[in-house]
Amino acid sequence: MASKLTLGYSPCPNDTFIFHAIASGAVGVDGRAIEPQLHDVETLNAMAMQALLDISKLSFYAFLRVKDHYRLLSSGAAMGFGCGPVLIARRALSREDMPRCRVVLPGRWTTAHLLFRLWCPKAQQRYFTTYDRIFDALETGAADCGVIIHESRFTFEAAGFRPVVDLGAWWEEKTGLPIPLGGIVARQELGSSLIRSIDTAIHASIRQAMAQPAKALPYIRQHAQEMDQSVLEAHIRTFVNDFSLTLPQQGLDAIATLARMAMDAGAI
Repeated sequence: MASKLTLGYSPCPNDTFIFHAIASGAVGVDGRAIEPQLHDVETLNAMAMQALLDISKLSFYAFLRVKDHYRLLSSGAAMGFGCGPVLIARRALSREDMPRCRVVLPGRWTTAHLLFRLWCPKAQQRYFTTYDRIFDALETGAADCGVIIHESRFTFEAAGFRPVVDLGAWWEEKTGLPIPLGGIVARQELGSSLIRSIDTAIHASIRQAMAQPAKALPYIRQHAQEMDQSVLEAHIRTFVNDFSLTLPQQGLDAIATLARMAMDAGAI
């Protein structure tokens, strides 16, 4: 077995917070070298479709497509309440307006896209860009509305946009479950023993970051799109929580519900 493990995650504060101890070498995995690769989540989703990485963050929508090749880990999930993607626009819009609107989304295989499809299946004018270009697409008039994720959730109102719908709140009302945004997976062929070690290391990395958050801050700032300290802290508080430490049955139920709704909607 190779002595090096490739590890993919996004440059967003929650991921760099989670993986700082592993990236810095403070936490290891069975004596193997870890090669971090930071990419936009949709790039990671696409890489997972080709099984290019040993360990990777990916959207739960993408996971539904690759679960035969990747095993979901218990640690590292982005899941919870009050943390979902938000559909925004410059002007007041409703669900009834969506079939006439051009909607920009942060990636075909993001959970944000799936939630939008489930909320409004009649909206067909959908196109995709990276999450950090959603504001630009709305500013230039290339889209009428867009779904935002990550740091943008905390800055869109200051940028002059208004919410059309909080897709996370819609999901919570409909299901009563936490919003399953993304998780960490490992290639099945790594074997159960090594995968358990990887899971344990990620859990330890999160614990270390929670115990000493200032240690991770330079690494977080190195990669963050938004540098405001209060935004970084809000982002981490929102997306790194008890669900990130260990997925409970409620979290597994949320993923199963997402899969069932996606299947019923013909999205997988």
